[in-house]
Formats: sequence, structure tokens, C-alpha cells
Amino acid sequence: MKNDKKKQLKNQYRVNEQIHIREVRVVSDNGSEVMPTRQALNMAREQGVDLVEISPNAQPPVCRLIDYSKFLYQQKKHQKEMKQKQVKVEVKEIRFGPQTDEHDYQFKLKHAKEFLTDGNKVRAYVFFRGRSILFKEQGEVLLLRFANDLEELGKVEQMPKLEGKKMFIYIAPKKSGVAKKSQQKRDREEAEAAEKAAAKAQKEAEAQAHGTLADVKGGEALKKLADSNKE
Repeated sequence: MKNDKKKQLKNQYRVNEQIHIREVRVVSDNGSEVMPTRQALNMAREQGVDLVEISPNAQPPVCRLIDYSKFLYQQKKHQKEMKQKQVKVEVKEIRFGPQTDEHDYQFKLKHAKEFLTDGNKVRAYVFFRGRSILFKEQGEVLLLRFANDLEELGKVEQMPKLEGKKMFIYIAPKKSGVAKKSQQKRDREEAEAAEKAAAKAQKEAEAQAHGTLADVKGGEALKKLADSNKE
């Protein structure tokens, strides 16, 4: 398989004598120049490199004077990096009952947070068994609470929707660093910051007061010493 991919990449470009067009545009760091293909091949030989056709559909085709082996290596490296950057998003399922208890709810909420943090989507649903379909409003409230508890990590793609005996809600992960903080959390953080600033200001004021007092006491001591010397 690897050899097939390597062969496919190698055959993607025409090199040197494989280029049969009459003239080509040779590009370099200094610009570009249209010249006969034979002249471009001679330039490549003189520089000890290859004439590689990188844009065959251009008029005339665009070529570069480069080391073809190094060029293939760079192309392969680039494709590998692009593949690594492609994030595979999975859809993780969370199942609830219409009367899920608080402990079970918190347990599943924790897992959902982990899924969203890892960049996966969450499909949560309430399964109504038998006559429990009568509690579909209760199931909808549960799913909306679930979405609200995940608002810092995920955004709702589809509101609760009943499909047969299941009511689904879809939540997608927010982009890293973009998750919005709840108003309650922002207020708490602002209050904590204000308390820290006040405590710091108080310490600085106390330190300054102690320093001033020390200066006064020192001055008084010096004055008494001077007076005693006069006597």
C-alpha cells in the first residue's frame, strides 16, 4: 500500500525528458521566464537538478528547477502534516431514562464534558419505554438542562426532537478557547479578582503605614539622642 502511494505521488509530476511540450515557464525565487523546454533542461543539467513540471494545465506549463527526490520528500511530508491536522470527529451517545436520578445524571454529564473536550459531538437521548412516553415533557426538560450544563464546552446543533420512542438532542464542541463562560461564573471570577485587589491594596497600605511609623519612631529616637548629647 505504501509503495502504491509513493508510486502514485511520483507519477503525479513529469520530470526532465518526460516533458514534451515545446516551451515552459520556469519559476524561481527571482521570478519567472518563458523559454524553450530544451533550454530549461540544459539549465537543470548545469545546476545539477531536475526540471519538474508542477502546473501542467497552465499556458505554458509551469516548471521548477529543483532536486526531484527532495521535492517528493517535501510533498510527502506536507501530505502527512495535513493528514495529522485533520481531526476525526466522532459522535458519542449518552442515554437517559425519563426519570434519571441525579447521581446517574451527573455521571453522564461528566462523560459528555470529556467527549466535547476531546472534540467529539454528543448525541444525547431519552428513551421512552412503554407508557413512559407520557413523560416526554419531562424528558425534554432533562435534555435542555443537559445542554445548559454543557454550554461552556458545546453548542446545540439540534433542539430536543422526538423520533419514535427516543427524543434526541445534538451538541457539537465549541472551538478551543472560544467557549463562553456563564454569567454566574463571570460574576464569581470578577468578585474574586476584586477581593484579591482589595487585599493587595490593604497589605500595601499597612506596609506603608508601618514604614511611616518606623520613620517617626526613628526620628524621635535621634532627637532624644541629640538632646542628651547637648546636656
